[in-house]
Amino acid sequence: MPKLTILYADDNPRNHDFVRLALRSEDVRLLEAADGQAAIDMALRERPDLILMDINMPEVNGLEATRRLKAMPDMAHIPIIALTANSMPGDREECLAAGCDAYLIKPIIRHELLHTIHQFTTPPHTSPD
Repeated sequence: MPKLTILYADDNPRNHDFVRLALRSEDVRLLEAADGQAAIDMALRERPDLILMDINMPEVNGLEATRRLKAMPDMAHIPIIALTANSMPGDREECLAAGCDAYLIKPIIRHELLHTIHQFTTPPHTSPD
């Protein structure tokens, strides 16, 4: 059984291909959604450990999907990492204000993606008493 369940929401199939490839050597179960509403529905049903959220999607965009998920008490604890081509001044702050816990600019670099995922999914080390 995989250690982590990650939900990836993006409307571009090529981006799904990249994330699948980037995570292939990781012990994860990858769930995929093509828009924000599908991501919300899948998150409620599957309870992922982490969500990778594209920001620019049709219908319900990533910012709105993030706001809705973070407004739900039983979903608010799930880390959401924005994966976006939005790199203008203020875009990072807008994503964080919507509730994203981290922000990565596309094109995504594999080691940055893995490092960010591990930041939110690796338990902190405790020192022995």
